[in-house]
Amino acid sequence: MKSCHLSALRSAACSLTAALVLFSAGCAKQETAVAAAPAIPPGEKHFPLKGEIVSASKEHGTLTVTHEEIKGFMPAMTMEFKASSGDIAIAKPGQHIRAELVVRGDDFSLEKIWPDDTATTAALAASANALAQDTSMRGKGAYREIGEQLPDFTLLDQEGRAVSGSRFRGKQVVLNFIFTRCPVATMCPAATLRMMDLQKAARAANVKDLELVSVSLDPEYDTPGVLKEYAAARGIDTSNFSFLTGPDAAVRQLLAQLGVIRQFEGATIKHTLATVLINEQGKISYRADGSTWLVDDFIRHMKKG
Repeated sequence: MKSCHLSALRSAACSLTAALVLFSAGCAKQETAVAAAPAIPPGEKHFPLKGEIVSASKEHGTLTVTHEEIKGFMPAMTMEFKASSGDIAIAKPGQHIRAELVVRGDDFSLEKIWPDDTATTAALAASANALAQDTSMRGKGAYREIGEQLPDFTLLDQEGRAVSGSRFRGKQVVLNFIFTRCPVATMCPAATLRMMDLQKAARAANVKDLELVSVSLDPEYDTPGVLKEYAAARGIDTSNFSFLTGPDAAVRQLLAQLGVIRQFEGATIKHTLATVLINEQGKISYRADGSTWLVDDFIRHMKKG
């Protein structure tokens, strides 16, 4: 049975390769999507920054941060920076962060803000290393079939909290992969809408203990603050819907083990999509590829469990 599924996966990979070739020629297939990173405007300056949050002001759209020396630009000091609504919403006084200082004329903004406390960074690194070892040990059998256990992982959610996959044990989980800058309406945006529809349908069908999880394909850009803003802009109920991100090493291993292909070509991302249902014991019980899966199919499989 395993060899049959692997043959099917290889066939799908070949189909994707053909699709990517056609995409490059200007003929987009449903299985792929691209996003280009915006160019840095002339005169704009970027610097790495590490510091500690002092306070956040939603009213002024700013974060006050005590930061380390930025070599070649400014000494260590406490100052106010502009920030996105998502970053301000999850900011916590006393939190250590790393970020990118962006200088646009007289405006000083912080972007790409990540938690930088010792416990969080250690947990993320340890989990990413363990997942990489697991993928390596599985070798050609890295792809996990229906009936196999979902690998454990630790990522950050839209609140900036470290979340382990084991946190969802004892619940049914629907997991997919998206990225916030995806420009193709029939890809990630459609996948997110289906997850929202599934959340509502599961409640109507009285499905208990359900968690929805979307993992970013673009963790360099999709920080916790970006994911927070993405969910808020769409009115998503995050009481049982988590958006997870970075480090990329962990995301890459999850993609390999769940048979999702992601390719970076310069400033673009090309990828396939998959949505999996994981049962209360942490095993994959159903899978749908692409973004056109049916909500009713997932509800039916949930009730089987």
